[in-house]
Amino acid sequence: MPKLNQFETLVIDEFEEDKFHLPTHSHTYYEIIYIIKGNGVHHLNNNLLSYKTGDLFVISPDDEHYFDIKKSTRFVFIKFTDNYFNSNKKLSCDEFLLNTPENFMRDKSLKENVLKLDEPCKTILKNTIENITAYNSKTNVSTSPIVFYQVLSIFGLIKETMRCMNMQIIGTGIDNEQIISYIHQNIYNPKLVQIKSISTHFNIATTYFGTYFKRSFSITYRDYINNLRTKLIEKRFFNNQVPIKQIAYEFGFTDESHLSNYFKKQKNMKPSDFKKL
Repeated sequence: MPKLNQFETLVIDEFEEDKFHLPTHSHTYYEIIYIIKGNGVHHLNNNLLSYKTGDLFVISPDDEHYFDIKKSTRFVFIKFTDNYFNSNKKLSCDEFLLNTPENFMRDKSLKENVLKLDEPCKTILKNTIENITAYNSKTNVSTSPIVFYQVLSIFGLIKETMRCMNMQIIGTGIDNEQIISYIHQNIYNPKLVQIKSISTHFNIATTYFGTYFKRSFSITYRDYINNLRTKLIEKRFFNNQVPIKQIAYEFGFTDESHLSNYFKKQKNMKPSDFKKL
């Protein structure tokens, strides 16, 4: 069975078995699994999900699973790493940059239910899987825009089916007030307000967070952080009872010199000059 390695971000694997070749297991990558034919029981985490021809499952690295095959089953496994969608970010729509497919695949409701695809979604999915497997024999699928859009469309079908089944979809909206609240609560810890940390916390693609923030708040994320931190430092300076060394420690600066250089860059004056105003 083809496996992902450090040089591949996407692998398409199609095979048929009477007995599944692996025991209960997990992966370091993600899998979209489509049942071409056959039936049995999918052991997914602590759930037993009966499967049949046309069913679809999504597996994240958080999951453990195994197929108990009752009738010879032909599978298509679409395997991809964390880097697959990130490396194709220029092709992604805003919705999937805000709510990454990797995060979407961790939705617990997808592990507790078998998706019931109605027409035309069932036929569209079948055709999409056939398109992907056919293209797999002709080109490097991991760098193909055509295959990328085909894979992305599967998530659209999943979302549509979840809506029809009245299944709650998590992570479909971002509360901007929560973003601001998070920043204000963690402004004293530089690591927690780094883009990597805050984008992970709100499940926004790191490469897209700056664009999203600027569009939502009409100011760059860096400028917002610097303005907030500087205003808070100014308030500390107005209280002459607080030494600069303590203020530097409070805001995560390495020492007084680090704070002074930062403040001079922001206000074009030294802290000592500002305190005289």
